[in-house]
Amino acid sequence: MAAELTVLHAGYANNDGVASSVVLIRDGDATVVVDPGMVRGPALILDPMAALGVRAEDVTDVVLSHHHPDHTWHIALFPNARVHDVWAVYQGDQWDDQPAEGRVLSPNVRLMETPGHTAQDITTLVDTADGLVACTHLWWYAEGPAEDPRATDLPALHQSRARLLDLAPVTVVPGHGPGFTPDISTPR
Repeated sequence: MAAELTVLHAGYANNDGVASSVVLIRDGDATVVVDPGMVRGPALILDPMAALGVRAEDVTDVVLSHHHPDHTWHIALFPNARVHDVWAVYQGDQWDDQPAEGRVLSPNVRLMETPGHTAQDITTLVDTADGLVACTHLWWYAEGPAEDPRATDLPALHQSRARLLDLAPVTVVPGHGPGFTPDISTPR
């Protein structure tokens, strides 16, 4: 059985503001939200979830691709969730150090360390019925920018992009835009 992935909010970064792409993943007993960051209001996350029959209390895991506020702003909407970042898993008052690389959240959801935008970036890899989907900040949106203007380490970013593309994802959900199908023109 494959995981089900729904983009709750396709993010943006433009003259009107900045909002993260927010993703819901359902895989067996796991209900995962990726990057519950800045959006114009919590309803833009919670209403699409409710339409799918998912309450905030049902979320078992939250993944933070990195620690910028535009990707973490609404983390408190999910009081029962374990929170995953590059260093650890957090829940309540518990802090469990463990690297993100290879961390398995459910049978079809795992994490991969993908530094570049920041040193602490991770990508969520999801096996769906359509193939592998990657939720990542290696790209802001499908059209670019080819060179991340806020990257802390461009060589690492390019290595992480190549490593991810070698996995042949059918869809990339970027940090600030709708999902896209990577192809030969996708910046590495």
